[in-house]
Parts: sequence; structure tokens; C-alpha cells
Amino acid sequence: MARTVQRRKPTANAPKEHFATKATDHPEWPLFQEMMDKGGFPADVTESAWQLLLGGLVEQDQLNTQSADTSIDPAERRARRASNTWYRELVNLVGDHLRVTTPTMALWSGGFDVSKYAQAKGHTSLEFTRLGKIVDQLELHANWKLQAPLWNVLSRAFVERATGPVHVFLRAYNPDSVLIAQEIPQLRIIQKLNPAVEILWHPLYTNPDGTLREIAPDLRLTDDAAYRSRDKCVSVMYNYLLRLHDTNNKAAATAYGEMNELLAENVNAKAPQGQGEGGKRE
Repeated sequence: MARTVQRRKPTANAPKEHFATKATDHPEWPLFQEMMDKGGFPADVTESAWQLLLGGLVEQDQLNTQSADTSIDPAERRARRASNTWYRELVNLVGDHLRVTTPTMALWSGGFDVSKYAQAKGHTSLEFTRLGKIVDQLELHANWKLQAPLWNVLSRAFVERATGPVHVFLRAYNPDSVLIAQEIPQLRIIQKLNPAVEILWHPLYTNPDGTLREIAPDLRLTDDAAYRSRDKCVSVMYNYLLRLHDTNNKAAATAYGEMNELLAENVNAKAPQGQGEGGKRE
């Protein structure tokens, strides 16, 4: 199953060509130039970063075509799609601007509203870093499969910069999401190198009016409920959805539906016995 990247997808107006050989003709170039200028980036860095973004689209198109060969091992196909050198060079150029601007980093799953919720709680998610804010507002191409790997590269670089507590906000649990399949395993590696990095999990529920609340162990909705265990967090969220979710609440319908799909497929939200939180699903 393909890993899902929960960023904002292109609209119908997104460009359908790469513009790599005519970079300044891209409709998003003026916006990118303006945002980089306001962010204090030198003009030469702005031009180089823009060329890397557009060159990355071209290379990703080629990588996706190559990895479409079904005779190739699935793991190799994934590796090819993730090997975009232009996107990696972008991180080498401006990756330091992925550092958090608050004391704590936030990771999330369940829709962009969750990222905004984390920011409002005083944490910094990828989309609210200096670089993330800029990339998040760009419609580089109509084909999301060309831009999604860029977010994979950025998210890995973002997590690598963790230096303290990381708060993970879950409105829905998807074992194939970038959060669970990529970001958390990377964070586990960082934890081994830096004991100050700890993970705090927050299960969320969406009220009918769209507001997000956290789920306490006794299934009360509260302003803050952090757990040190992913398994406990997911268990609390599932218990709430199974016992207290109002099926007339359309705002929480996606999380409820995804939970039921996973349960129907016998996908265990907890790590396999004996593997704990370092199991394959993280």
C-alpha cells in the first residue's frame, strides 16, 4: 500500500508542466520570490532553491516512470521513488530553516486542521517552519505524485532536527501514513542519539462544530491528554470512537470510517506481540 502524505493537494488551477527549463515562467515564481524575500533569503539562494524544486519535479516524473515496472521488487520500486537528488539538494541548501520556532516539535496525522491545532497549542509542525510555510503555499504541479516525495524528504529532514520533546497529534490512525511509516521510525533513531528527545502522543476527536479535543484515559474530552505510548494513545482513540462517537457527527466521520476499515481488514493498531513500539508498523 502506498504511504499517504497528508498535505494540501493541488487545485484544478495547478500547472501541468514542469517549467524546469523556463523556471521564471512558472506561475508560482512571483509568489515564491516574494515569500523568500520576506523570509530574508538572499536572491541567489532563492533562485537556486527554485531551480531545485522544479528540477525535482522532472526527476520525480522519471523516477515514477521507472518504478512503475512491476517486474521490479516492491521495496526497490519504493526506494527509487524516494531517491530524488534534487529534493535532497534543496534540503542541503535551505534545510536549516526547518528548525522549530517554539520549544517543542509537533508531528500529526488526520488532516491539516491537526497541524493548525498543534501550532495553536504552542508547538511547531513542519508546515509552520520558516521553509515549510513557503513550500506549503506552492502549487508546483497538478500531479501530486511529483510533489508528495518532496514532503517526504522535508519531513525526514524536519524530524532529524528534533532536540527535545516531540508531540504527536492523532485524529486518525493509518499504519501506512508518513507519520507512522517514516517519521516515527526516524525519530526513534534520533532518540537513541539524544535522550532529551521524547515522544508524547495526543489522541484527538472532532466535535460537530469542527473543534478538536483530546481524549483522556476515562474517555472525557479535555484540553490536554498526552501519553508516552503510541499503543495507549491509539487504544484510547479507538475506545472513544467505538463507544461514544455519534454517527451523526460528520466532522468525525473520516476517523470513524478509517478505524472501521482497519478493523475490518484485521489490521492491529498495536504493534505485533513482542515488538512493542519498535514494531514493523512504525
